[in-house]
Amino acid sequence: MSVVAGMGAAWLAADAQRPHIILLMTDQQRFDAMGCTSGGTVVSPHLDRLAAEGTLFENAYTSCPSSTPARAGLLTGLSPWHHGLLGYGKVAEHYRYEMPQMLREQGYFTFGIGKMHWFPQRTKHGFHGTLLDESGRTEDPNFTSDYRQWFQLHAPGGNPDATGVGWNAHGARDYQLDERLHPTRWTGDMACELIENYDTARAPLFLKVSFARPHSPYDPPRRLLDLYADKEIPAPWVGDWCARWQQPADPKADPEAAFGNFGDDYARRSRRYYYANVTFIDEEIGRIVQALKDKGMYDNALIVFVSDHGDMLGDHYHWRKTYPYEGSAHVPCIVKWPAAVRSHPARLEQPVELRDVLPTFIEAAGAAVPDSMDGRSLYALLGAEGREGWRPYVDLEHATCYAADNYWCALTDGHEKYVWNFHSGAEQFFDLDRDPHELHNAAADPDYGDRVDHWRAAMARHLSERGEPYVVDGRPVPLKKTILYGPNFPKRP
Repeated sequence: MSVVAGMGAAWLAADAQRPHIILLMTDQQRFDAMGCTSGGTVVSPHLDRLAAEGTLFENAYTSCPSSTPARAGLLTGLSPWHHGLLGYGKVAEHYRYEMPQMLREQGYFTFGIGKMHWFPQRTKHGFHGTLLDESGRTEDPNFTSDYRQWFQLHAPGGNPDATGVGWNAHGARDYQLDERLHPTRWTGDMACELIENYDTARAPLFLKVSFARPHSPYDPPRRLLDLYADKEIPAPWVGDWCARWQQPADPKADPEAAFGNFGDDYARRSRRYYYANVTFIDEEIGRIVQALKDKGMYDNALIVFVSDHGDMLGDHYHWRKTYPYEGSAHVPCIVKWPAAVRSHPARLEQPVELRDVLPTFIEAAGAAVPDSMDGRSLYALLGAEGREGWRPYVDLEHATCYAADNYWCALTDGHEKYVWNFHSGAEQFFDLDRDPHELHNAAADPDYGDRVDHWRAAMARHLSERGEPYVVDGRPVPLKKTILYGPNFPKRP
């Protein structure tokens, strides 16, 4: 029986009822890109307030740090190996577990707004309806997103891409159109309109609001960029292991380069715009929260804020995502609990992952989490017993992308991280407590020999269910070929 259904937990009020469930999501936001995790560099008062009223998960990760496999894990509550998408590919049309469908079956009205990044693009996975902003991607014949159709209604003949920065570029420019036309504003507007019109007597609401930023283009309105004019923007972190990627790079020649030294000034400028994109989203989240309060829904709402993956922003001469490093794989995760949860920790350090969001929602809806689902309900961490019995680490991986040897699997508990390169067998080990920015690869340090042995053995156990060619004689072995779609990737129904 679920915690909510059973009503037996000390932290739940006796009259607990099924909450509204609100999933707030960003694209490509790293963990340290909030005020409460950046030491105040990033302006995000509404996210900071949400964290202050709820729980901030300090060691939240995305197991497969690029858009589609991360979203597959969020959708299904499964690990990459079990949902079958091991890198950047296409999300399957149907899975045995699907977040909107499972909540719909529990009597929720389910609606999605913003970026889904599913395929086919109009697939609903159980949503009653969706309003899409897909950042200009057209992967289906004749597909046009709802945002772009709305744009032509409000700016007939205009160009939504007039700012001129590509959606994988890491350059930056002020938004060149009226702010009301920006996709971040549109996403917030649509969410607020739905909440304002919602009949709370009809059914509990599951609403997913998925912003397409701060993912590039880094294109905030000038007024938000001005908030960062006098702020000290950090330069990228550079480890002792990344010299091979330090070659000078020219943003005009390759504005979407995955690797390269573009210089600290360029990186700081990109970060300033990126942070301003976060601030724009934060404003819209503030409006959404206020709409929930005005409707009388906020107190009885479970609100989860996450991102699909991070953004390296030049750390270690890496850009964008798909890497095992903190900028790419460590993501924000905030839970604002419904009022029925009478007490909760302000911060938790247990390692959590996107797969844990769906089980949390299932438990909140009063249903049982399937035993075969990899994720675990975050409600378990409200009590000391659940914290003591939590998983010891999370697994991360990504199939080859951007570079032939960017094919890896990693394990981390938020305190240490072990990385295994699938093609070469090279290892990295980072002591995150002493070296949070991964400046030193300690895999060959004698002082860490026992720890590296510990994690290497854990990696062999993690990969053992895959058998050959991943593990031979109880040891991980290098792979000759990249495996993007694993054997558990579902066939079309």
